[in-house]
Amino acid sequence: MKKNLVFLFLICGIIANANVRLPLLFSDGMVLQRNKPIPVWGWADANEKITVHFNKQTKSITTDATGKWMVQLDSEKAGGPFELTITGKNKIVIKDVLVGEVWICSGQSNMEFQMYKLPDFEIEKEQANNPMIRHFGVAQDLSGTPKEDLKAGKWAVANKENIKDFTAVGYFFAKKIQSELKIPIGIINTSWGGTCVETWTSREAFEKSTEFKDMIANVPQVDMDAVFETYKKSLLDNIKKIQGFEVTDANQDQFKNPDFKDANWPEIKVPSLWENQQIGNIDGIVWMRKTITLTAEQAKKEAVLYLSKIDDEDQTYVNGVQVGTNNIWDAKRVYKIPAGVLKEGSNVVAVKITDYSGGGGIYGEASDLKIDFKDSNMPLEGLWKFNVVQLKMAVSPNSYPSLLYNAMVNPLIPYAFQGVLWYQGEANVWRANQYKKAFPLLITDWRTKWKQGDFPFYFVQLSTFNEFNGNSKNGSRWAELREAQTQTLQLPNTGMAVTTDIGNAKDIHPTNKQDVGKRLAAIALNNSYGKKMISSGPTYKSSEIKGNQIILTFDNIGSGLTSANATENAKGFEIAGADKIFYAAKAIIKNNKVIVSSEKVPNPIAVHYGWADDDTEINLFNKEKFPASPFRTDDWEPITANEKYQVSK
Repeated sequence: MKKNLVFLFLICGIIANANVRLPLLFSDGMVLQRNKPIPVWGWADANEKITVHFNKQTKSITTDATGKWMVQLDSEKAGGPFELTITGKNKIVIKDVLVGEVWICSGQSNMEFQMYKLPDFEIEKEQANNPMIRHFGVAQDLSGTPKEDLKAGKWAVANKENIKDFTAVGYFFAKKIQSELKIPIGIINTSWGGTCVETWTSREAFEKSTEFKDMIANVPQVDMDAVFETYKKSLLDNIKKIQGFEVTDANQDQFKNPDFKDANWPEIKVPSLWENQQIGNIDGIVWMRKTITLTAEQAKKEAVLYLSKIDDEDQTYVNGVQVGTNNIWDAKRVYKIPAGVLKEGSNVVAVKITDYSGGGGIYGEASDLKIDFKDSNMPLEGLWKFNVVQLKMAVSPNSYPSLLYNAMVNPLIPYAFQGVLWYQGEANVWRANQYKKAFPLLITDWRTKWKQGDFPFYFVQLSTFNEFNGNSKNGSRWAELREAQTQTLQLPNTGMAVTTDIGNAKDIHPTNKQDVGKRLAAIALNNSYGKKMISSGPTYKSSEIKGNQIILTFDNIGSGLTSANATENAKGFEIAGADKIFYAAKAIIKNNKVIVSSEKVPNPIAVHYGWADDDTEINLFNKEKFPASPFRTDDWEPITANEKYQVSK
């Protein structure tokens, strides 16, 4: 019997070994790029003959000594559905394969932003039945060395059931392109919220960069298991130091009770993500408690608890009674407090917060943090008690360079595609000036790795967000990052969608993704698909000083410069003299130029436009309604000039 079992295991091992295997990208419902050679690759036994059949093509190859193989199918015209068949010692048949346009969508949370988070998602869902649009969602993963295949991922057809998890920006781009070209569109979504550009760039790129080669020389080819253990110990030690006691989830059920004694718990400011405070960059479970005192009259009234937003999931209790729960990280928490729960004197609001990734904690507007009694309210902003009871032991994608490139980009190479859509930069504002080198490095790196030439690389300029109250007086990291993005347009075959007019100064994740997708689509239609149109707003070209005025000229003016309200008065301009002090300026649009002046600056030498974290005031457009990109005419040292990328250890 034992001999038979051994024989059976050997046979199973041989069979498993012999199976042809394909990357996860090659699966039912996939979209292949038209009008380009089509790489198809995978793994099998060493020296095994592999035959690939697609449409009217048949090609064969023998695997190398390691079992790897790749064939290049000839280019195909748009169409389908077809079957892709791969035969070795076994046979794989991939069904419902379309040929059309493929775009890679990447970046951080504003690209990751799923359709279900849109305010009008229910309307969009009803209109989403389009089998010509396919979405491949790359599972989030990280690796210390380049991986051959993805952790997980699958193709999904655009319909009511699937659309909720699509990248919103990518979907609206695809929807517009598909409506214009009438061919299949595939979008490959590889994105991760809160990530910096350096984690998406390969090690080889850093090694060849004068800016980064010294940095990467000190970074080992990391063993993620070893990093995990080091990271785990570091986090636990740090939280113990902050709290004064061990991290443990024992007896945590009692934390919701009003009579629990939390005097030894430390305090944290609310509303604010804990990454910005002493807890730091952790994912896991944290209890937060706030004790308030109510009058007898208040305790008798109908009351509603407002907790602004909680990232990611909350279970909320008032005096031990659960009043609500939600797992949508950017949804406002509004919970009715049942009658009889509140009492005269001391009352406790206790929140169990589970943070899965990215930011964590209670955040948002202080005015949205209160108990409302209809005719009055009790503010809940300020200091809350906290206790970290469990850590999710995951290394941040930003802990080391290249972690996401290795796990979420390298496995996609050399899949044929048309271009890249990129929405990222928020995580790099602290070192915005260095982004002038880091971002072009990523673009060049991807183009080098894919060996498909200078493929289109279209990106979204950061929208408005008042993170630091930055402006011309005290400097603006967000303005400097936008400048770095604008300068990246010097690379060939790039394009930038400006979004200054469709952001939200109070929300880093503005919900108008429709117009973002449409603006990227306009760039693609004009630049990549030959449908000539105005696809961008005015960009600063030059300046001329005449007395107490500075006269500005622009490229990309379309059929002419205008303001948002179609007057000659433009807003958001500032002017400065040799003292480098900027004053709000009068700006007049005349003969497709902008004339800037201020009585306070008789001898001007520099102009700023939209130079602020929150640049919602600016209103310069072309007549095709594309906004002008923020800019400055000076080259004075930015506040992020000396901020450099450093590896977290």
